[in-house]
Amino acid sequence: MFRAYRGLIRKEFRQVLRDRNMLRVIFALPIIQLLLLGYAVNIDVKKIALDTYDFDRTQMSRQFIDAMQAGDYFEAAAGDSLLLSRPLWTLDDRFKNGSAEMAVILPEDFSEKITRGDNATLGIIADGANAYTARTGMGYAAQIVQEFSMRETGFSIPVTLRQTFLYNPELESVYYMVPGIVATLLTMVTIMLTSMAIVREREVGTLEQLMVTPISKFTLLMGKVTTFAILGLLEMLLALTVGILWFKIPFVGSAALLAGFSALYLLTTLGLGMFISTMSSTQQQAMFLAWFFSIFAILTSGFFTPISNMPQWVQYITLANPMRFYITIIRGIMMKDSGITDLLPQFYALVIFGVVIFTSSVLRFSKRTS
Repeated sequence: MFRAYRGLIRKEFRQVLRDRNMLRVIFALPIIQLLLLGYAVNIDVKKIALDTYDFDRTQMSRQFIDAMQAGDYFEAAAGDSLLLSRPLWTLDDRFKNGSAEMAVILPEDFSEKITRGDNATLGIIADGANAYTARTGMGYAAQIVQEFSMRETGFSIPVTLRQTFLYNPELESVYYMVPGIVATLLTMVTIMLTSMAIVREREVGTLEQLMVTPISKFTLLMGKVTTFAILGLLEMLLALTVGILWFKIPFVGSAALLAGFSALYLLTTLGLGMFISTMSSTQQQAMFLAWFFSIFAILTSGFFTPISNMPQWVQYITLANPMRFYITIIRGIMMKDSGITDLLPQFYALVIFGVVIFTSSVLRFSKRTS
């Protein structure tokens, strides 16, 4: 019995070692994931996108703004400067489109009160959609304010920080997580279903049988893809319903707009599923590849770790991740009532991803089945 057991193990190892695709899945892809995601997953909160609204306009107020960006805690939006003056009414739009995560408002008498040693007041507004970042950013700001007052006057001045958290005043972390989970479910379900179902048809031989019927290849493919798209949307609807009714997640935006963006996003996930099916010869390979792409998409999407905290080279890589753009969309619509104008960059990205990936996958599938 032991000889049979040993022989079976030897046979299984030989079978795996002969399959080059399986070897890549088992050894190469996990190493790539480890190296990449080891840099991407970072729970430290740094480089918070900050806007400043300076109504004091003195040398001291400019020095305070310089102090806010002295470390790695805060930074201006890309291409901007913290000294840039913009109307206060633009703040809501900048929060909705993701240009800013926090804002500091300096009143007209800021430097005068600091100089006299009186109690100064600062307004600090944070995007509460990400409760952890908002809390941490408020702590950073309070520390910088106290250090600045000590440096300017030589003693600690009581500074009143008027804190405001937009979109999530109670700073409930679940408000931030549940939309991300919905995006994750939609991504994984559609990629897994599409990749494994087509490979299963090929394995059992029914795909070839369907090919000899009068049904065209495109019609056959669209029938499968449409089915998985409907299942994905139903999964998303179910998750949203549970999140809203059970976790009391606010939904302040347009449901129709979210449905439209989700349908556009499905072009990408279904296309990826088809592409994986053309690369795989077995369901096992398809499952491993779908899992690899899903984990990469989730951990570089900003679901757990803010993208601004990642190394610059990893941030460039995340631009190739369509889930990065979709997760911004679903959080923006649900929590901030973001409109199409606020989400134009994400819209253009999903259009490009959807058209390129879906078209390429259809062409590759047709070539493999010809």
